[in-house]
Amino acid sequence: MSNLSSVIKSIQDIMRQDSGVDGDAQRISQLTWLLFLKVFDALEEELELTRDDYKSPIPEAMRWRNWATDAEGITGDALLDFVNNQLFATLKSLSGDAQRNPRGYVVRGVFEDAYNYMKSGQLLRQVINKLNAIDFNRQAERHQFNDLYEKILKDLQSAGNAGEFYTPRAVTQFMVDMVNPQLGERVMDPATGTGGFLVCAIEHLRKQVHNTEEEATLQNSILGVEKKQMPHMLCVTNLMLHGIEVPSLVRHDNTLSRPLRDYTPADRVDVILTNPPFGGIEEPGIEQGFPADVRTKETADLFLVLIKHILKTNGRAALVLPDGTLFGEGVKTRIKEQLLAECNLHTIVRLPNGVFAPYTGIKTNLLFFTKGKPTEHVWYYEHPYPAGVKNYNKTKPIRIEEFEAEKAWWATEADGFAARVENERAWKVSIEQIKAANYNLDQKNPHAAEVVNHDPEQLLADYARLQTEAQSLRDQLKAILGQSLGGKI
Repeated sequence: MSNLSSVIKSIQDIMRQDSGVDGDAQRISQLTWLLFLKVFDALEEELELTRDDYKSPIPEAMRWRNWATDAEGITGDALLDFVNNQLFATLKSLSGDAQRNPRGYVVRGVFEDAYNYMKSGQLLRQVINKLNAIDFNRQAERHQFNDLYEKILKDLQSAGNAGEFYTPRAVTQFMVDMVNPQLGERVMDPATGTGGFLVCAIEHLRKQVHNTEEEATLQNSILGVEKKQMPHMLCVTNLMLHGIEVPSLVRHDNTLSRPLRDYTPADRVDVILTNPPFGGIEEPGIEQGFPADVRTKETADLFLVLIKHILKTNGRAALVLPDGTLFGEGVKTRIKEQLLAECNLHTIVRLPNGVFAPYTGIKTNLLFFTKGKPTEHVWYYEHPYPAGVKNYNKTKPIRIEEFEAEKAWWATEADGFAARVENERAWKVSIEQIKAANYNLDQKNPHAAEVVNHDPEQLLADYARLQTEAQSLRDQLKAILGQSLGGKI
């Protein structure tokens, strides 16, 4: 791992010398398309050994092995000219679709909006030579690279707005464990980001694979859509490294741009796991594809409507949503009313501050629901900080071990979670209470003692306010006393 880490670090150091690459986001974007081609070529080598009739979708001259692997090969302006005017032009215009040429379709989707930021052909050659030191055909190195890949994704958190694509591994793992996808079920993330939920689902499903037929089932079980180019490219590379040969079911597109009425029964899925973007506003016209009573430009709200719609009956969903969706009114109220009428929103896990730091300080929740039966009551579980921790941060993120208490408490859905019990962290709220609160799902823990605030600034402000109130009362008493004495005189 140290070797791989140092390779990636040295690549980023070379890129810093290039005048065309501006900031972490561009460095990661540049590294990612190069990595994609390198990984794609390594996986093709394996396929050529195992399949007699394998044919690459990439023209011979454009394959990584034919222009990138010779350390003394094409460099300088000739390399830049080749990359900018031949390689990119060819890959962006590969023919075929998800059915007829799925590999070509994947490559084209990855390069659709990709860009070569580097201006120095010499530095680009140095980067390529460093990348060639990694051998993706060695199982050990590939396994290490998965860990390194997670590190690259975490680097996105400090790359401006790109951090929105990263959900902490502990959170995705817990959500997948609780939803428990089964082989043969179709699993989807409609806001895929870099593929964290899908990779977790693949690892979960692969434990159920025992033969080639079951592996083929798994290969066709993973679906996703990602709107932005860089996370889509990272996602596709990530899935290939996790054994999905042709990630053609992960599209580069905006899920929300497809009108709900266009979905057929064949489009519906068994499981949805996602962290939809929140706080965003969709472009004008997108909401026209949604029913009139739930039209809004707020991204998270539209995703909630979409998820409910594309789940099969008895389909299960787990998603991350901010507090604002829980207590929001107006269109949010109507969306929640419909959700609770059509689905059993059985559990809301309330996460503490800082889980998504440094990207956002907004408090978030994990919602778990099953489509097909109305909600009778919602169980809440308040996730505490571990002992001695006051907040999460980049160096001390949330850990999967912290969810052991929830897992022990969870029980099964088959009997309506009858084995669940209330405790200091868990409580149950009836649908009648939620309706009476106008579908406000921001229900406080009744077992939590009132928190006493010892913040010095707050205490001083309270003291000043009390002093002012006391002085006002004294003035009023003085005035009343003065009047009554004056009247007697």
